[in-house]
Amino acid sequence: MPGLLRLVDYSNPNSLGSRLRRRRSYRLKSLIDAIHAQRGEVRILDLGGRRIYWEMFDGNWLAARGVHVTLVNSEAEIARMRQDGRYLPLAGDACDLPQFADNSFDLTHSNSIIEHVGAWERMEAFARESRRLAPFCYLQTPYFWFPVEPHFLAPFYHWLPESWRAKILLRVRLGHYRRAANMGEAMRTIRQAILLDRAQLACLMPGARIEFEWLGPFPKSLIAIRMAPGI
Repeated sequence: MPGLLRLVDYSNPNSLGSRLRRRRSYRLKSLIDAIHAQRGEVRILDLGGRRIYWEMFDGNWLAARGVHVTLVNSEAEIARMRQDGRYLPLAGDACDLPQFADNSFDLTHSNSIIEHVGAWERMEAFARESRRLAPFCYLQTPYFWFPVEPHFLAPFYHWLPESWRAKILLRVRLGHYRRAANMGEAMRTIRQAILLDRAQLACLMPGARIEFEWLGPFPKSLIAIRMAPGI
């Protein structure tokens, strides 16, 4: 694995990415505690979720709070997950989940997913489902104005014009992405990750509290937290 990719290797609990996840998990733990105190259990819908993310939490801590997680992801991702009493893998489109009624869950959760769903209209649909399906919501996404693009692992790359980014990817491999074979592949690749700023996320998540996650002096990520009235 190239050196920079080791920084965001989430299978390694000591990688920078894993340590940052654990550091910001206190916000999510506070939400889970608040829901458990109110309802005695916590039904979570993780949009785009993977089990490896939840394994950073102590299993006994989750069990004591009656946590059950439904993981919605692509068929390929779901096929790699195992089901047990706490986790239910479900193949589906996180932007459109008509099989679930309003407030079917206590908490919707997404970690670095909304930037991957596509153009603005798809982001609106994703955010709408996040708000519709539970009274509590936790949504994290990388911040556009952090100087290092977290998917391509290149400084200032995401601030360049789209055509420049595509031409660079035709010449070199960047981060998680191989060198593109042609312009079409390059364009499709760079559009797989569209970062948001604070105003955009606030528009997508009206009524949510928008917080920054910091890395040194720089705001690295945005976190939208939506609480049920009276909590």
